[in-house]
Amino acid sequence: MHIFYIDDAGCTGVLPSSTSEIQPVFCLSGIILDQFALEAFTRDFLELKANFFPGLGPVSGEFLDWIKVEIKGADLRRRIREGNRDQRRHALGFMDKGLALCEKYQAKMLGRIYIKAIGQPFNGTSVYSTSVQLLARDFQSFLEHHKSFGLMILDSRNKPKNANVAHSIFTQKFKASGDAYDRLLEMPLFVHSDNQAGVQAADLIGSAFLFPMATFAYCLGYVNSVHVSMKYHKIRELFGTRLKKMQYRYQANDPKTNQLKWKGGIVTSDSLNQQYGSLLFEPANH
Repeated sequence: MHIFYIDDAGCTGVLPSSTSEIQPVFCLSGIILDQFALEAFTRDFLELKANFFPGLGPVSGEFLDWIKVEIKGADLRRRIREGNRDQRRHALGFMDKGLALCEKYQAKMLGRIYIKAIGQPFNGTSVYSTSVQLLARDFQSFLEHHKSFGLMILDSRNKPKNANVAHSIFTQKFKASGDAYDRLLEMPLFVHSDNQAGVQAADLIGSAFLFPMATFAYCLGYVNSVHVSMKYHKIRELFGTRLKKMQYRYQANDPKTNQLKWKGGIVTSDSLNQQYGSLLFEPANH
């Protein structure tokens, strides 16, 4: 069995102007882990946090209580953007080891990134639900490829939002024409991240890597806010190639053209300048 841990980065609000403090990017992404790797992955993740942030150790002193000490991706990217040299190196070092941990356990990555147009509508509710459906489709392909079954586990928001998203999958599983996600064992499950190493790792991927890389690649020069920084180029420079290799991509028939088309991985929709998706991982001249 495989488990797909998902978290969001950015927000689902409209970007009213180029100088607004609203986040210009919304990202929903995560990692797929083999069930049999979960115990070792979790223990290694706790050890990583303890090694890099000993001062944040749990009051109890118990090793397992490190799961409740969350190292947020948003705080890591803030250190890179605003911190001194040592703080930047420390944040990048933790990110490097965290990504290496995902690679060690052969985690695969799927996600959807939306670059908002300035002053244009952005239906956050629809975008979130549609994204979960598309991720479920890609996860279904992964499970078919590996002859496996799986669960989707998302960081909880609130009950009405969670219920609407789960219902969007429910209607696809129980539609009259057949189950679109027959390898998903249940509807998406929503949890609190403070006891889920997989969700915390999904936050690291989305908030510390993909979100700042996306704002740098697509928004620099067009959006002037704290969320867009030239310093984020270091994240793409150091980790872009490794993240690109972590994607799960597959070929499927496109009903419009009746030809095979690449799907899955990290899909970027750029409503700001309609730039291509691979710009996320590498400069335009590559």
